[in-house]
Amino acid sequence: MSFDSTASPVSVWKEEDVIEKARVRAFVVILRTIGCWWSRERGCTMCGYNTASEQRVGLEDLRAQLNKALASYKDEDLVKIYNSGSFLDRREIPVEFIDDVLNAFPGARRILFETRPEFVTEKALDQFQADRISVAIGLESSNDAVLDNCIRKGFSVGEYARAAEMLVERGIPLRTYLLMKPPFLTERQSIEDVKRSVLFASRFSESVSINPVNVQKNTLVEGLWRRGDYRPPWLWSLVEVLKTTGKYNETRVFSSPSGGGTPRGTHNCGKCDRKVLEDIQRFTFSQDPSEFGQSRCECMIEWRTLTETQDVMSTSVDVPRYLSGAHDLE
Repeated sequence: MSFDSTASPVSVWKEEDVIEKARVRAFVVILRTIGCWWSRERGCTMCGYNTASEQRVGLEDLRAQLNKALASYKDEDLVKIYNSGSFLDRREIPVEFIDDVLNAFPGARRILFETRPEFVTEKALDQFQADRISVAIGLESSNDAVLDNCIRKGFSVGEYARAAEMLVERGIPLRTYLLMKPPFLTERQSIEDVKRSVLFASRFSESVSINPVNVQKNTLVEGLWRRGDYRPPWLWSLVEVLKTTGKYNETRVFSSPSGGGTPRGTHNCGKCDRKVLEDIQRFTFSQDPSEFGQSRCECMIEWRTLTETQDVMSTSVDVPRYLSGAHDLE
């Protein structure tokens, strides 16, 4: 059955990003495909893309989506192509479509796409010029136990390292995504896991994007969240990571939180969320920890107390306010 690209147009938007330390305009395209193969096998605990269409999306369908997106393209320097899965998985993206994408944006300095590491092979990379592309891989954590038990990622840290080394050898820039606070980790455990993961991923990566969990529909995480057994990470936790990781080996470390300041996304008390998110946005481009120098709120006391007590109480959710000491602020 053919995909109806007219009824379901691609999502397109523009944002700012960085190429070789220079701030540039980016053109983002979300292609609708059959989706990630792993989501159909088992799926990650936090990923809502497991509800992707099971309809086969053919070459002409993808070309129609691309042509529709091109109507909004205005020679942005960076083009980011996402398909809720792996751009190098031929079940999602036919090999013929690769040239269509490369030829569609001749003026772009770089085209970024995402893939799982199992699809990063010599044969797959032979299709590209190293100076034209950037590859993104969602490692999520450098701890295999976290990948298996908390995220259910379906690959190992070693598989990521193999793919990353292949990209480095070819001079292809790598962007690594890390997940902040997967289920079953406390706030402090998640902070320390991300710090270690940044240090590991920076060995291979031009940039590392820290993605705090955003509770997506029809996921294991949403089930935990609805019954009160999960809370997305505090913004203060993200700030701590960004302030202390800084740059490792000239790697840019940043975050663009999806759903930030909402109950499903990374948030604080509500009063300070907007200010902290603005600080994070500035840091994303300046890489200057002093951006957080003026970030203060009474809820920091509650956050600090929680990071000290959750491990002892064996819980990854916020303990009641009267136990945290936050009542002293009222």
